[in-house]
Amino acid sequence: MDKHYDYLIVGAGLFGAVFARQAMDSGKTCLVVERRDHIGGNVYTEEVAGVTVHRYGAHIFHTSSREVWDYVCRYAEFNHFINTPLANYEGKLYNLPFNMHTFYQMWGVTTPAEAQAMIAAQRGEITDTPKNLEEQAISLVGRDIYEKLVRGYTEKQWGRSCTDLPPFIIKRLPVRFTFDNNYFNDPYQGIPKAGYTALVERLLEGAEVRLGVDYLACREELNALADTVLYTGPIDAYYGYCYGALEYRSLRFESETLDTANYQGVAVVNYNEREIPYTRIIEHKHFAFGKGDKTVITREYPADWTVGAEPYYPVNDEKNQTLYERYRQLAEGEKNVLFGGRLGQYRYYDMDKVVAAALALTKEIL
Repeated sequence: MDKHYDYLIVGAGLFGAVFARQAMDSGKTCLVVERRDHIGGNVYTEEVAGVTVHRYGAHIFHTSSREVWDYVCRYAEFNHFINTPLANYEGKLYNLPFNMHTFYQMWGVTTPAEAQAMIAAQRGEITDTPKNLEEQAISLVGRDIYEKLVRGYTEKQWGRSCTDLPPFIIKRLPVRFTFDNNYFNDPYQGIPKAGYTALVERLLEGAEVRLGVDYLACREELNALADTVLYTGPIDAYYGYCYGALEYRSLRFESETLDTANYQGVAVVNYNEREIPYTRIIEHKHFAFGKGDKTVITREYPADWTVGAEPYYPVNDEKNQTLYERYRQLAEGEKNVLFGGRLGQYRYYDMDKVVAAALALTKEIL
């Protein structure tokens, strides 16, 4: 006879793992089921040719929350990696995020006043409240930077024209008038030295974990094993898409191992031309300051999403938010089912926000 658990946790990603750790530390028992053949969700890392590879794209932990930083540091030792990506447009390299290095590379200006004057002159073409992403971007950084460093990348990422995308997507575009290539403003940044998989393993210590289990295909028998379910899969799939499917963008990754010690000299290079099909190349060894004589690179291709494909980025436009709200109201009526994480709450979460949200939920119910 199967053991009975306090919690059945659907999904062994970061949200489920943090919830499980807190539940077990409160004396609860947890069964974790995962559809994939590994734990860690999209932060999963694996060793390839002596390189720690981020299988589902670059994951750099960054946070302004001392509580969250102290929490993750309990379960992993972090390195001091700082994200300083580059953008390649027609063979020329530009620093990201947009800062004085970028403005010098774009226009030859050397002072903040000159850069501000260039942007001010170009943003003047937008006279009303921005109605779409294109107008929003021009109002923030001007026409030149928009055309070279925003437009092509964004249209590849979202699979539609910038004039058809809502302005809010780019409202937080970082623009600095200092020579600072640190992509994030957060004081705490880094990557687990042993990889994210080791971090998640530590969080899940003491839980029973079953991999390769499709919860939705056998939910009745699984639900019978626990008092409460934490579901971190797609909320619309949980309800059989009864109101229709929420929209996502997907990704496709092509990795190769190269017999060279250093391919591009930095962890991330964005390719901003619309005509180049991938959005970026990741060279994984730079996340860990690797020294070996081989390297692993991954090209990241945006892809259309259909039901059954891997969902990555929620399309949080008005139509989808309205649809999600209908599902959220269904979820509110559940007695012994909790919904959490990127897919369960249909929102894009940075990793620190995933940890914070899981901690907040456990404080509320444990």
